[in-house]
Amino acid sequence: MLNLKSLLLTIMRKRWLVLGLCAWTLAAAAQTFPGKTVRWIAPFPPGGGTDVISRTLAQKLTEAWGQQVVVENRAGSGGTIGLAAAAKAPADGYNIVLGQLANVAIAPALYPRLPYDPTRDLQPVTLVLSAPLILVAHPSLPAGNTKELLALARAKPDDITFGSPGNGTTGHLAGEMIKSATGVRLTHVPYKGASPAITGLLGGEIAIYVSSIPPALPLMQAGRLKALGVTSAKRTATLPNVPTIAESGLPGYEVTNWYGVMVPTGVPRDILGRVHADLVRVLQMPEVRQRFAGEGGDVAPNTPEQFAAFVKSEIAKWSKAVRDSGARID
Repeated sequence: MLNLKSLLLTIMRKRWLVLGLCAWTLAAAAQTFPGKTVRWIAPFPPGGGTDVISRTLAQKLTEAWGQQVVVENRAGSGGTIGLAAAAKAPADGYNIVLGQLANVAIAPALYPRLPYDPTRDLQPVTLVLSAPLILVAHPSLPAGNTKELLALARAKPDDITFGSPGNGTTGHLAGEMIKSATGVRLTHVPYKGASPAITGLLGGEIAIYVSSIPPALPLMQAGRLKALGVTSAKRTATLPNVPTIAESGLPGYEVTNWYGVMVPTGVPRDILGRVHADLVRVLQMPEVRQRFAGEGGDVAPNTPEQFAAFVKSEIAKWSKAVRDSGARID
């Protein structure tokens, strides 16, 4: 019995020693992180909002960490190629990706063979930016706000055309959500990208379009487009005189394009905490907030737990929108 008891005590001591060494190793790794170049994946081409946000944050983290944070543009398939690359990368803290509404919340319902599960394969770090969209119209449309648009659509079913950057895009689904919430009949006209859609709107090929604010703002200021409503729950400081769609006949309507930092699932907690803390510190810098204001949104950092809950709610919301629209991409 004494030998058995001694054996058990020895095993327990060794077990606690191993656990203690593991904890010490993880803590030491967090203190020395990063010890080499960090890869930051931007899932869209250079020049767009994802690229601008990624390069701004990567530069600030490079300064804070004393190690290069290199942005790698992995574009294609609506941002899903870049997110898939991040999901398959080592979970060591040296692989970071900027996810967004399209490839995190919309893609799971839109792509039947998506090569990743955003809630299983990726670990949320923090929300970065939340940006409202704006419903704009060609000046010839006899409606000055969303309420008048809906009245016109009810009087002339299928006559009003709404354009989008393509089937299943945020702009398409935002329009479909207006249709499903009100029962009005609008005719969808998909384009191959945002630029062709705006060109079509300016030329009178379509009547309305849900756009991000930065490209639409100068066109509205020049009188070439008119604003009917913003898609956020509250009015935006960028356009304080433009009512929300929610206050103009669609209570509860809210669509915001958002960006958030994620890492492969399994990154050690201490390293995740280090990345989160330093990102939040960067996002609080006045120059970063000012830079991101140019993207038409508000800096909105939160905890990994809050971001994870937000992602789940967004996936549920946009899965319904995709089902209602019938959109599908093979």
